Amino acid sequence: MYTFKELRKSSKKSIGGGTDLRVAILGNCATQFFATALRGCAALEKLSVNVFDADYNQIDAQLLDKNSEVYAFQPDNIILWLATDKLYEEFLDMPFEQREDFASYYMSKIQQYWHLILKNSKAHIIQFNFSELDDKVLGSYSCKVTSTFSYQIRKLNYLLQEAMAGETNVYPVDLLAVQIRLGEEFFYNAPLYYNAKMTVSTGTLPYVAKAVVDVLKAQTGKIKKCIILDLDNTLWGGVIGDDGMDNIEIGELGRGHVFTNFQRWLKQLKECGVILAVCSKNNEDIAKEPFEKHEEMVLRLSDISLFVANWNDKASNIRLIQESLNIGMDSIVFVDDNPFERNLVRDLLPEVEVPELPTDPALYLEYLQSCNYFETASFTGSGSDRTKLYQAEFERRKLEMTFDSIDDYLKSLKMVGEAKPFDETKFSRIAQLTQRSNQFNLRTIRYTESEIQQIASDDRYLTLYYTLRDKFGDHGLVAVVIMEKKTEQELFVDTWLMSCRVLKRGMEEYIVNCLIRTAKKNGFKTVVGEYIPTAKNSMVKDIYQTMGFCRTDENRYKIDVDHYKEKKVYITEE
Repeated sequence: MYTFKELRKSSKKSIGGGTDLRVAILGNCATQFFATALRGCAALEKLSVNVFDADYNQIDAQLLDKNSEVYAFQPDNIILWLATDKLYEEFLDMPFEQREDFASYYMSKIQQYWHLILKNSKAHIIQFNFSELDDKVLGSYSCKVTSTFSYQIRKLNYLLQEAMAGETNVYPVDLLAVQIRLGEEFFYNAPLYYNAKMTVSTGTLPYVAKAVVDVLKAQTGKIKKCIILDLDNTLWGGVIGDDGMDNIEIGELGRGHVFTNFQRWLKQLKECGVILAVCSKNNEDIAKEPFEKHEEMVLRLSDISLFVANWNDKASNIRLIQESLNIGMDSIVFVDDNPFERNLVRDLLPEVEVPELPTDPALYLEYLQSCNYFETASFTGSGSDRTKLYQAEFERRKLEMTFDSIDDYLKSLKMVGEAKPFDETKFSRIAQLTQRSNQFNLRTIRYTESEIQQIASDDRYLTLYYTLRDKFGDHGLVAVVIMEKKTEQELFVDTWLMSCRVLKRGMEEYIVNCLIRTAKKNGFKTVVGEYIPTAKNSMVKDIYQTMGFCRTDENRYKIDVDHYKEKKVYITEE
């Protein structure tokens, strides 16, 4: 973790090379040092931010006034930091008989802040939860007395979680988890609070800043999608090729418990949508044996999207996995107990995240959890199906190799597509795609679920989502198009993105065919598209011209609806 001194130094540097995220900080505590830490941490994480730090304890004044400095700043995110110490003072100032309602009262206050922000700005809300303060008024017995602060602050955190679950535009930062991790003595500094109204120590600020930067990176699509795992002394203790399946360490006894709990966590990652892959120097049949036959293995072959076991160097095998999954190198985390393998991958594949595992396997899980590699900005609950999608894709690739022509291969897939206007059941998945898609994304505009809902109900827009299935399985929702009505005759393609899983199958052509049909059906004569280049989307820089659009400016394209000739595809309409 960075030190505050390092963050203060880096806060003075500009990383450039991108549009600044505008972040406003509102707190009932002193936040100027936190603002410095946030600027510095963002710079070190290569995230361009512009931070506005409001004056001390001015939340109400800033949010109630439509012409306030915060709203004039036009932030992309507003951070709300409501400090436990200040809440404690408010709690003690309340009449005793009202204290058992404190958590509900304060939750209503927070929700009013959310309402004002969403009403008066387009900002996302980053909401800190509450660290705990044990006033020892009744010792441990405080946990069961509703009029104590211990009881009320824990209830408030619960109510806050419940409320955030129903607000797609509110993003949590778990300040309580930071306190638990660091311990109260490191987390808090009483003289700093009484002299400077800072509710955390300067040593804690880098951890808080990193937690916020992780959320900002997730919002901008900078997320980890895949964890590639070594096997021997990583997923189990011992060497399967030497020790044999009966002698590897796995299960509830002895050191095996370490690896079992690690596998349990990995299983949870998979269930939440993270791709699991294996990269092992081993004979494939030997490497797979524990997954198939060991009764105490938590992970099974059905949990692994891609299993690569051979004697090639691991950097080459990781390239193979990356190409097969069609994801960016910077979305991969590689976990291996061997320092040589870690250093090799760092040197040859610098974009891959390679954690420096502790030497004691008992510390693997705690360390990887502290790294917070898999922060996300959305969750649809459907991630557990992703492994089957990638396994089916691998079967498609093997089938492709047996055909002499791409047309014959595409015909053999028996693809069925569907294009429909946005509907409520798909809002979450559509928003997730806008936040996660980086490569096939023409303008890389990110939307929250609530913003997608607004677009779907706004007459100024025409919307389409696309699904695809074939004989191997259902890809689900794979593409999104949002078109804005600029004039009575012209549509502008605000968003066109597609999952790279379905590249080169005619889906691009199918999307444009449906897009033009929709424009024509609604009486529009022209469709205008734009390509905004990023570090990751160069693969689509020529897509409009490939689809028959004429270039009108450096990155803008136009097509006459009436003269468009539909592209040949092997996708049957639903």
